[in-house]
Amino acid sequence: MRKYNIIGVLEYKMRSRIYLSIVIFLMAAGIFTNQFYCSRFDSSNTELFGNIDQSPLKGKEETVKAEEIQKTFRRIFDLYRDSVVFITTEQFVRIQNPYLNDPFLREFFGRRGGTRVEKRTGLGTGFVLTKDGYICTNHHVISGVDKVHVKINNKTYDAEIIGSDQRTDIALLKIKSSDELRPVYLGNSDEVKVGDWAVAIGNPFGLDKTFTVGVISAIGRNDVDFIGGSHIQTDASINPGNSGGPLINIYGEVIGINRMIYSKSGGYMGIGFAIPMNTARSILDQLKKYKKVKRGYFGISIIELTDRYARQLGLKSKEGALVGEVLSGSPAERGGIKVGDVIIKLNNKKIKGFKDLLNIIGQAQIGKRMKVSVWRDRRIVNLFVRVAERP
Repeated sequence: MRKYNIIGVLEYKMRSRIYLSIVIFLMAAGIFTNQFYCSRFDSSNTELFGNIDQSPLKGKEETVKAEEIQKTFRRIFDLYRDSVVFITTEQFVRIQNPYLNDPFLREFFGRRGGTRVEKRTGLGTGFVLTKDGYICTNHHVISGVDKVHVKINNKTYDAEIIGSDQRTDIALLKIKSSDELRPVYLGNSDEVKVGDWAVAIGNPFGLDKTFTVGVISAIGRNDVDFIGGSHIQTDASINPGNSGGPLINIYGEVIGINRMIYSKSGGYMGIGFAIPMNTARSILDQLKKYKKVKRGYFGISIIELTDRYARQLGLKSKEGALVGEVLSGSPAERGGIKVGDVIIKLNNKKIKGFKDLLNIIGQAQIGKRMKVSVWRDRRIVNLFVRVAERP
């Protein structure tokens, strides 16, 4: 009888534990399913957060106009979805063990394992120029690297560097694809005005096909680098990784190549710069033909023209380029340019400073005869110099 009671007690405890487990399971299942139930939107439930009425801005005339611009932005993105590319690079660098520079440590650690190879990666943006695989990007994106990869439509291709120009920061790549690629539409950057819409598409920090919108903040910025090349300024968000991507107008035309930003933090601060597309056209054409850029050359050195010296020469302002040296046997010497001349015009184009002079001569056709107006002995003297290729 006692043995039977013990067995009964054990069975009772076992059933109690089973019932308790079932109750806990059902409560947990209820809580779990209730979370999903609450997350569903029920338009008939008037106690939800927020106003369930239609926004008063919907259908308004002003909103409809803004909606048309919004649709244009969407069409621009769809237009260039397959034309803006993701560029990654690889560079293999030999790193020497710093301990081996010390004679004592070199004897202690031995000479083996003195160097190791380290792979460094980079990223950037580019855009398709032709159906057969020519791609534009920045020089600094691919400079000094061992491998370049281009990603389009989730396909990755090995890219060949056709040519690259450090001065203008433009590079031309080529990939082999069995598919016909979709080139961008090139616009006229000379028609860009301050206040125009500006769209940037790129891969900032590796975030593929990021679309940002702003306006043209300034044009003709030639004081952002030491070379003095003209730049378009925009407040469309540009960050590391956007380099080499297109700057696009409201008509879906590429008007510039995003190059750099002004920043104290390394990130976006509302000031970005792009290379005008009209400047890039001639550079890309030369890179395709010659794999380099052939630049014009006079063979002179320019020094600063101060206000005081300009007055001594009889000039009303310090505009112009003061010749400080004429190289022997150079085109300038053959054309009659002398030390102390102030070049004030080239082919009747006014020269404000040495940057204007460098840009005009550099972009001039090799072999072209140029009219050079100089200020000499308090009068204007017209000379003619034939442009040579820069050595």
